[in-house]
Amino acid sequence: MLQPAAAKVAAPAASDVAANARLLELSTELRCLVCQNESLASSRAPLAEDLRREVRERIAAGDSNPQIIRHLTDRYGDFVTYRPPFKARTLLLWLLPPLLLLIGLFLLLLQIRRRKAAPGEVNPARLAALRAEFDGTNNGKDTQ
Repeated sequence: MLQPAAAKVAAPAASDVAANARLLELSTELRCLVCQNESLASSRAPLAEDLRREVRERIAAGDSNPQIIRHLTDRYGDFVTYRPPFKARTLLLWLLPPLLLLIGLFLLLLQIRRRKAAPGEVNPARLAALRAEFDGTNNGKDTQ
């Protein structure tokens, strides 16, 4: 008789552990809407507590993780997720970092090529004036 009672007590505890694990997993994927780049799991803001409560209620209602995320993005927008989906509205968000990296690499290569390029021809008159100035034979005259 004790075994069925123990099983009834252990079952809710196991589901609570699973629900808490899902809550933690979802909370690390979701962004606090008030805090700057802080996950829902680490935020102490009142809104974050409300969102965690909402996620917990949805888990208890039997919603899957994608359903919960879809509900929150429908309600708050793609900003609520740390990994926003790839769609027309987020195209710039996904393509801008690699594009900036390629532009930076291109500019770096141009700079390296310019430094390796051979210097242009030297003006013989300017070279003679510089040599004279260096040797001290210029007597303070301006050579330009």
